[in-house]
Amino acid sequence: MPAQRRHSQFRPCIDLHGGVVKQIVGGTLDLTASGEGKGPKENFVATKPPSYYAELYRSNGLNGGHVIKLGPNNDAAAREALAAWPNGLQVGGGITVANAREWLEAGAEKVIVTSALFPGGKFAEDVLAALSAAVGKDKLVVDISCRRREAGWIVAMNGWKTLTDLVVNAESIKRIEGYCSELLIHAADVEGLCQGIDEELVERLGEWVSIPCTYAGGAKELGDLALVDRLSGGKVDLTFGSALDIFGGAGVVFDELVAADKEAKAASV
Repeated sequence: MPAQRRHSQFRPCIDLHGGVVKQIVGGTLDLTASGEGKGPKENFVATKPPSYYAELYRSNGLNGGHVIKLGPNNDAAAREALAAWPNGLQVGGGITVANAREWLEAGAEKVIVTSALFPGGKFAEDVLAALSAAVGKDKLVVDISCRRREAGWIVAMNGWKTLTDLVVNAESIKRIEGYCSELLIHAADVEGLCQGIDEELVERLGEWVSIPCTYAGGAKELGDLALVDRLSGGKVDLTFGSALDIFGGAGVVFDELVAADKEAKAASV
């Protein structure tokens, strides 16, 4: 019999825009100064509050979900979600050295940092080190949102509009891992499209990462969980968003995904 190993699992999300739970198409959200007032392309706008989704995840034992604040006016909604499941969710969006501990005190299990690491579009390892020291490596997740280019993948910020100077590869992943306990990888080119995951990126992540890692972007059907498991050797977990029926999607039934996730957890070492 083959040796037992860890299997890829489902990591849920609560994406917030304008204080409302939404699913949007990656690359259509412009958080730059020149892009203010331009609304993103929306796949789903919830009528239920953030707490509904937090409680849904809690009741199904889906730990480590990501609450992502996409732009301003999302703090109250994020706090609502965290209050519904204290220490069960992670929060990201506008996290800095100055406010990171505040979000942990509000009930976040971990904080997720993105744009603060790239002032002026340049990777600032000293900022990452300071944040890690402020909250502790075990409480920090680094969100590597990336876009595909000829060189591979480049980290993007400001709603995935601004490319930074950091190439996503084995070297940069190892460098970042020294300061955090988890990685969250957004494949912005396929985010929200429900047209399939970036298989090559998932495969590379399986080779590169040595800490827990979640991939988000393009998942369209239940079989994508097994696909990510195969491509990454069980080292990368998967987020489903726009394809889920709880977010208005037609590709994945939430209850079926929960059942598949329970099987993956039970089969893992």
